[in-house]
Formats: sequence, C-alpha cells, structure tokens
Amino acid sequence: EVQLQASGGGLVQPGGSLRLSCVLREFPFDDYILGWFRQAPGKEREGIACISNTDGHTFYGDSVKGRFTISSDNAENTEYLQMNSLEPEDTAVYYCNAKVGSTWSDIWGQGTLVTVSS
Repeated sequence: EVQLQASGGGLVQPGGSLRLSCVLREFPFDDYILGWFRQAPGKEREGIACISNTDGHTFYGDSVKGRFTISSDNAENTEYLQMNSLEPEDTAVYYCNAKVGSTWSDIWGQGTLVTVSS
C-alpha cells in the first residue's frame, strides 16, 4: 500500500527552525510532484511548497518564500521541508502530498503539528 509518513513537527520558539520529513513507502511512481500543505486552526488547507522529481523545479507560496526550503532524496524516498525563521503564523498541521499519474491524483500523508510559540 502506498503511504506517505510525515514526521518532525513540534514546539519551537519564534525565529527558530524545524525540519519536516516525509517518507514515501511502497511508492512505485516514476513521475510525480511532492509537496507540503498546511492547515491552521479555522483556516483552509493551503499549499506552501512543491518539487518536481523530474527536473527538481520548486515552487513556494508567498507566505513561506525565502524561509522554507523543500527538497527530496530519491535514494531515501524522502522529502523534506526545512523551515527557518518560524513565526507564530506558521502554526498549523503540516501535510505531505504527492501528485502522481496522468491525472495528478493526490496521495496524502498524515499531518504533523507545528506550533510556534514563546
């Protein structure tokens, strides 16, 4: 069964850093886009970063551009989200995502909670 397993969330002070990981298990796809989404309390889920496995092209939402970096390690079947200069507004449940196949179907990992607070 294809699974995305996210980890790395926690409590961090404003200005701090965290790195989220997402392991792709039983993942048979050749072409896909990996991404991270987040959902803050009372808000809709928003896409914040994605990376293409074919050419490594990345895209960032305006709210995280310059502070977050998405990457992937194909040998380890893992994607990462390095989050720096964290702000209280970054508090949310973070989800990893893969878009696969000819219709870019979504596969979701379970969420990992990031809390930015002093």
